[in-house]
Amino acid sequence: MSTLQDLTDAEFAELDELLAATPAPLQPLDASMLDGYLCGVIVQPRLIETDEWLPNIFDYDGGLLPESVDAAWLDKLTQLVERRHAALNRSLVEDGWFDPVILDIDEEREPEPLPEDATEEERAARESYDALGPVSRALMPWVAGFQHAVLCFPELADLPNDDVAAALARLYRHLPAETPEEKEVVATLNREHPLKDLDDAIEELVVAVADLADLTEEERYRVETIRRDAPKVGRNDPCPCGSGRKYKQCHGSN
Repeated sequence: MSTLQDLTDAEFAELDELLAATPAPLQPLDASMLDGYLCGVIVQPRLIETDEWLPNIFDYDGGLLPESVDAAWLDKLTQLVERRHAALNRSLVEDGWFDPVILDIDEEREPEPLPEDATEEERAARESYDALGPVSRALMPWVAGFQHAVLCFPELADLPNDDVAAALARLYRHLPAETPEEKEVVATLNREHPLKDLDDAIEELVVAVADLADLTEEERYRVETIRRDAPKVGRNDPCPCGSGRKYKQCHGSN
């Protein structure tokens, strides 16, 4: 099976179940968060190899899988994740578009009440979440996964580029705003770029990611030029070792 073939609906469901089977106490990403995370990896200003980004999907706080983990489980999960990564990358490169994994949110389901001994930070986080509209609540897991990649690999956010910062803000508007500055940014976006419905918000999310891919493409595929500390020596030039022989007959003969 080609590594570029995207996952079927059944395979997405299988992937979600495999992620949920990550051994405790690790807290893995779910399928929607994983999808956002993979996009956050793809649009970085450098190419990131699988061995570097894969471990971060198994625990949101950076925990590592135990050495005794089920090899068959890990192999199957890795195959599915790598196929989705390849499909997302191909879609962004060839089409400038992709279909994100957005899970349905049951708006009628009440969130679990906070415990009586909840901290002020936990209460503030719940208040920020409650302030999100239904559209942002649906997109929040995907965007949280994207942000996870940006936190794991800070090169993207560190770029001194206002367009990059603006594109990130267009995504992060769907996360709970905690600081006055974040709330002001969200209010400005809602006022100047309102979203009509979930479909409109998904389209804007995809465009923001595609914009980031375009903004970082040149840096991501830039080939480093080898820096020489001394001029290149021709094979018929005198060997720089001082032997008096030609380079091809001395150190250049190896």
